[in-house]
Amino acid sequence: MTRRSDTAHFTRERFCHEAAHLLALIRHCPNIRSARDRLYRHVSQLQFTSSLETRPPHYEERVVVRDCARAWRGILQKRSDQRAGFSVMAALWDIAHGQPRPELGPGFYAELIHLVQGIEGRARYTTPDDVEIDGRLTGREAARQRSRSLDRLWHKVTAAMGRYEDGLGAEALARRAERRAHIMHALDANSRDWADWRWQVRHVVKQPDLLARLVALREDEIASVRAAVEARLPFGVTPYYLSLMDDDPEAGRDLTVRAQVLPPADYVREMSARRGNRRQAFDFMLEHDTSPIDLITRRYPAIAILKPFNTCPQICVYCQRNWEIHEAMSPGALAPSRKLEAACQWIEDHPAIRELLITGGDPLTLGDARLQRLFDRVARIDHLDLIRIGTRLPVTVPMRITGRLAKMLGALREPGRREVCVVTHVEHPYEVTPDFVTAIERLRSHGIAVYNQHVYTFYVSRRFEAAALRMLLRRCGVDPYYTFAPKGKHETDAYRVPLARLLQEQKEEARLLPGLRRSDEAVYNVPGLGKNNLRAFQHRDLISILPDGARVYEFHPWEKRVLRRAPYVGTD
Repeated sequence: MTRRSDTAHFTRERFCHEAAHLLALIRHCPNIRSARDRLYRHVSQLQFTSSLETRPPHYEERVVVRDCARAWRGILQKRSDQRAGFSVMAALWDIAHGQPRPELGPGFYAELIHLVQGIEGRARYTTPDDVEIDGRLTGREAARQRSRSLDRLWHKVTAAMGRYEDGLGAEALARRAERRAHIMHALDANSRDWADWRWQVRHVVKQPDLLARLVALREDEIASVRAAVEARLPFGVTPYYLSLMDDDPEAGRDLTVRAQVLPPADYVREMSARRGNRRQAFDFMLEHDTSPIDLITRRYPAIAILKPFNTCPQICVYCQRNWEIHEAMSPGALAPSRKLEAACQWIEDHPAIRELLITGGDPLTLGDARLQRLFDRVARIDHLDLIRIGTRLPVTVPMRITGRLAKMLGALREPGRREVCVVTHVEHPYEVTPDFVTAIERLRSHGIAVYNQHVYTFYVSRRFEAAALRMLLRRCGVDPYYTFAPKGKHETDAYRVPLARLLQEQKEEARLLPGLRRSDEAVYNVPGLGKNNLRAFQHRDLISILPDGARVYEFHPWEKRVLRRAPYVGTD
């Protein structure tokens, strides 16, 4: 992944130098069609030659040649030009013939330079100085040498993860105690109030002036919150979650916490501009095309989503459903009983559905009596053998996970017939507190497995930051489940990370962790289709690189080879 600060080094002049042989091939062709054909055959021949190389093997170099050849072949297809709306081949033709292309930026040249270096076997590698491998050793001596190198490697990993503070350490606990006392005083509350989830939900902070009294905000943060509220965009933070924000935001410990709920200015602008047609503008996953009946979404054969409660006590800026949630704890968010019954009846009429995800909004915000009625109705659907609850309350209102609620969920289980699990969403170690740990333990004590869906945003993308979260969550009894690439929603561009960075995290960081801490899947949610497994390269093709360096991928539907579905083209 090329950092923005590095792109000044990638110019047309440098590209012409790096790609001199490739551009010469193009220049000597009579037309662009023959140039495309010649270049396609050239990169394929380079891959073939690399695979037959008899000199001392460099495995990494051969892998890069293979991967770059695949990328080149995807980019050079004429079909790719049509799908992406931009022709890399035409840009190369113009460059080879000295034609001006002022729209091509450093990002474009950076991508092409690396592809040229890779296909020509000129990719550069470094080996850590303290790794000494003597290939002549065997047996116990070889094993001990390997063990020493692994110790050194793990020391580096733990040092990297140690940069990220969690919410269980003594210093964090002291800071949060002071923050909690300040918020309780400002809201005229006591410790009993604080521990009552109903009090937390009733006192969700939606007003900018009150927010500014409860937490130290930068000028840009309070300005964006004011603009969001004035535009009637969904905004709200629980008192508990506000206590996780520090009084010294410049220290950066709570960067991720703030980024989840304090909307940036570009988000407010995008959402405000399309306030009257949010569904059309922001329904990235095309839920309106995969909802056969109100409250139900279905993208896969054996699982459906039920959305009985259309709000949350706290709104994540990058929420998938920001187009249908109008405010935190909005009145009338609970679906009418007739709609709920119709949705449950629809599920009953489709016995292929074996698993039900109950989400929203956050369904656990409902009171126990309403939840009991909902769960009793769902439990009467005989063909459901797994009920999954999607909730952020262990993170935003952990006191909601009472012993009574955990017992209610546990009672839904019928071992051998029906399982129940909770899927939550923790973004950063700083969100993990003793209250969170207590909530998770209550669920687990009643046989409820807990999984985490991690959204790999810009704010959690530093080296080994996600790895630190995985290690901590597993100690708390939470299993890694999915690592989501942020969706390609324009209003949340500030949160997006190139797929290349997420894949790097999976290949260079997550893979170093013990097995049960790394066992999640990196996925990209494709509109109207569902999850695309990013680690499996056969599920997508790179088809273009745009003038600003953005990559264009064609994502293959999960149904390929099962049902005929059109692929999806997305800009990364």
